[in-house]
Order: sequence, then C-alpha cells, then structure tokens
Amino acid sequence: MATESAGVDLVSVVTLLGAAVVAVPVFKRIGLGSVLGYLAAGLAIGPFGLGLFSDPMAILHVAELGVVMFLFIIGLEMEPSKLWAMRRDILGLGLLQVALCVGLLGLVGVALGYSYASSLIAGAGFTLTSTAIVMQMLQERGDLAAPRGQRIVSILLLEDLAIVPLLALVVFLAPGGETVTLLDRVQGIGLGLAAIAALVVAGVYLLNPMFRLLAASRAREVMTAAALLVVLGSALWMQLGGLSAAMGAFLAGVLLSESSFRHQLETDVEPFRGILLGLFFLAVGMALDLSVIAANWQLVAVSVLSLMVLKSLIIYVVARVNRAGHAEAVERTVLMAQGGEFAFVLYSSALAVGLLTAENAAILNAIVIVSMALTPVMVILHDRLRRAPEVSLEGIEAPDGLKGQVLIVGFGRFGQIACQPLLVRRVPVSIIDDDPEMIRAAETFGFKVWFGDGTRLDILKAAGADTARAVLIATDRKEVTTRIARLVRHEFPNAVVLARAWDRAHALELIREGVDHQMREVFHSALALGGEALEALGVDPDEIGAISEGILRRDAERLALQMTGDIYSGRSLIIGNAEHTVRA
Repeated sequence: MATESAGVDLVSVVTLLGAAVVAVPVFKRIGLGSVLGYLAAGLAIGPFGLGLFSDPMAILHVAELGVVMFLFIIGLEMEPSKLWAMRRDILGLGLLQVALCVGLLGLVGVALGYSYASSLIAGAGFTLTSTAIVMQMLQERGDLAAPRGQRIVSILLLEDLAIVPLLALVVFLAPGGETVTLLDRVQGIGLGLAAIAALVVAGVYLLNPMFRLLAASRAREVMTAAALLVVLGSALWMQLGGLSAAMGAFLAGVLLSESSFRHQLETDVEPFRGILLGLFFLAVGMALDLSVIAANWQLVAVSVLSLMVLKSLIIYVVARVNRAGHAEAVERTVLMAQGGEFAFVLYSSALAVGLLTAENAAILNAIVIVSMALTPVMVILHDRLRRAPEVSLEGIEAPDGLKGQVLIVGFGRFGQIACQPLLVRRVPVSIIDDDPEMIRAAETFGFKVWFGDGTRLDILKAAGADTARAVLIATDRKEVTTRIARLVRHEFPNAVVLARAWDRAHALELIREGVDHQMREVFHSALALGGEALEALGVDPDEIGAISEGILRRDAERLALQMTGDIYSGRSLIIGNAEHTVRA
C-alpha cells in the first residue's frame, strides 16, 4: 500500500514537472511569457482539463512557499538603509493606493446587488495585487532594481501588511463580529508587533553567528538546509504572530542583506524558489473553476472588467499624483490591475465566518484567477505597443569557461572605448553583454562578445571572473553597475574592480562598495573640452595642463571628504566645484 501511494505521488510530481517543461518553453517561444505558460499548463492538467488532479487548492497552499522564497530573495537585495529610503513610498504611495482601492472597489459589489459587508470584503480581496505575478514579471523584464520597480515593490509590501487589518475586518463584519472587544484587537496588534520584534532580534544577534558556525563545518548541504530553515522558520513565526508568511520571509532576507553569506544564501534558495513559484502558477491555473465561470459567465465577465478598470484608474491616478510620468503610471497599471493570492486567504476567512456563501466565494475566486490570467496578456500587449518585439537570441553564444586577464561587462559606447588600450597592448580580454543587437553589431567589426547577465554569479564565473586580474564594469544603468560591483568585490576579492560611474553620487556609491577605480563617464571628456576652449582663447597649453591637474586634485580631495561625510553630496556640489575653481 505504501509503495502504491508513493507511486501515485511520484506520478503527480512527474505530471506537474512535465506540464511545465512542455508548456513554458512553448509559450515563451511564441512571445506569451512563462507565467501564462504555467497557467495554461495548470488548466490543461487540472480538474477542468484532463482531470489529472482533483484538489488544486491543496497544491496551491504548498506552492505558496514559492512566493515566500521569492520575497526572501527580494529581501536579500533590500539593505535596511535602502528599505528606510523607501519608507515614503511604502507608507505614502502604498497606503494611498490600498485605501482608495478598498473603499472604491467595494462599490462594484454594491452595484451588482450584494450586501455592503460582502461587497467590501470582495473589493478588499481584489485590492491585494498578486505578489507572485508582479515580482516574476519585474524580474523577467529586469526592472526589479530600477526605481520604478522599487516603487511597485513598496506598494506590494504595504499590501502584504494590509492583510492583517483586512482579516480583522472580516471578523468585525461577520455575524456576531461586533462582540470582538477593543482588548482583542489590541492583543492581536501587540502579538504581531512582538513577532516582528523577536524576528529582528534573532536576525541581528543569531543568524550571522549561526551561518559562520555552519560554514566552518564545510558541509554544503547543511548550509542549504539552514537557508531553507531561516526562510520557512521566519514565515512560520510571522504566521503564528497573525501576520503574512511572505512578510516574515522578506524581513528575514532584509536582516541578512548585509551578511557576508548573502550570495551563498541566494544561490541555495534560488532553485527551490523557481520550482515552487512555477508550481504556484500551475496551481492557480488548476484552480480556475470552469463550471463556476460557465454558470455565471455574465457576472464573472462584468465583475472582472469592472474591477480591473476601476483598479487601473485608481493605480494610474495615484501614480500621477505622486509625480510618476505617464509611461511609468501606465506600466504600473498594467502590472498591478489584477487580484492576488492573498484574496484566497481573505475569501476563505469570510466563508468560514458566514460573511460569504460557498457560491459567492467560488465566484470571487474565479474572478481573481481570471484577472491573474489576463495580466500576462495585458503586459505583452503593453510591451508590443510600447516598443519593438524582443530581439531573437538565435546564434548568440553564452560564455562557458572563458579565460582572460580582463573581464569587461557591458560593451556599449563606454565599454568599446575602454577596451581599445587593452587590445592595442594585446591583453587577453573576455567581454559579455546582454544586448543581442549590440553583440551582432560588434561581430561585424571583429569583436567576440558573449551573451550574459553580469548580475548573475554563474555567468560571471563562466566568463572568467574567478581567474581575471581585473573586472571592468561598463554597463549603462547605475543600479546594475552597483549590483555587479558589489557581487564581484564579494565573490572575487583578488580582482581589481574598475567601474563606469554615472555621476558624482554614483561614484561615491561605487567607492563604498569597494571599487578600486571609478570613472565618471563625462568628467574627463568635459574637462578636456574646457581645456580646448581655453586653448581657443590663446591660453598657453602648459597652463591649461596645470589648471586641469588642479581640478583633478581638488576633485579627488572632495571625494575623500564626502566619503567621511564632511560635506554634502549632491548637484549643488558640482556648482560649488566650479565656483571654487574660478576663485582659484
């Protein structure tokens, strides 16, 4: 009997993996994205497709661990200082969007004839955007580290926190919910705050010593087990405190973001995150109850359309009120217009206390799942209307075991010039870039550029970073350059790290990350042009050289002062430099 049960379980696992392996590459190949591939595969093998699975909600509950692990990895990228810098977006932007959505989306249910209490809970559930879908989309688009991506992450964090008061609202609105006392509410809030405080204390004083002890044992599998223990233990602890499991994992990631074991933890958790997150999307596809949709198709269609249009309008208005440009506001609207996985938790709680009937809960779940399935389609349409189709990678090679004295990451206009002295001196170089068009263009001029994302440790190793004497980072995005510099300095301490800086503030940021040499991309060219202007006015070339050397020396002195925090770093400092130079 035990063997038969194990065989059935193994068949289920093989079926899930097979569906994903077949569907996702096909959907990505035809330009529909991986998320839609997972959803379609889940629908195909679920109760309303081939019927290979009968209880998709059970799989969904397990697969939610993928969302938990995803937020842990996001937390590893969020140093406490960066999170503190986002506080206005989290408390301002996120709170405003959540408050407006909860208040206005409930009007859709009222307009359809439902009670005020049921309508409010239905609208509140749809307010909670799918963290899994949005995070996956941001990662695939390379926008997680971008400012617009960080603002979306801020809103998602606030929405994760909002599940706590919304669950309390379910209890209050339920029949007999008025009997919940103020003391009960205060105790619930106190328990949540205590859970957060305990996790912070454990993160600050226990996690790093624990990983140092485990690292000394040199048992890789134990480090992997410890990483999973931290993620799942933090999630469980926050659940026991009445908070979101995903929020617990995120907080654990933040607490470990400055740890020397951060990259090791990310590498250990990543495979589990990817598999479980894919399983989550499969389970969502399975949970799409076609019989409920068929029986109530008019109600579902009107509700999906009404809720998504109204939520889109709110998101767009909030974005523009907070001074986002039209393009960013539209992109945020397209990404966040759906309901999310926390709606299932909210609706099941409302069903348990009698606030929703079983039929209403099934219809609401179907509405949320349909909106989640529509999101990848909306994103694809948005991207195709906004820019040209993605360039094919056919014929472009990825790095594999390259060796070179210098690794150049990024081969745009800056990298092309920076590599010329090395090539003249016949220094062996390996070059990677993530722009297929640029790689093909470089080939026409005799350059061999390999395709690769420099923010990934495995790509850097394959490109020869572990043996290179120097790594030259010439990417054209500030946040990407900083992330690569941090990764290279931590993982390859013997390499000299040189980086292209966007401006003075970015140069200081790179210096703090341990970059050996940074170069502001316009500083020396602008200085040379100023010298040319002096020469055109008849100034002696030796005097021009002395002036330039003086400016360079004072600039280096000011950078050193700014590193100690003695003077302000900002745009006005550049003006101050000019004034100082004129006085000199």
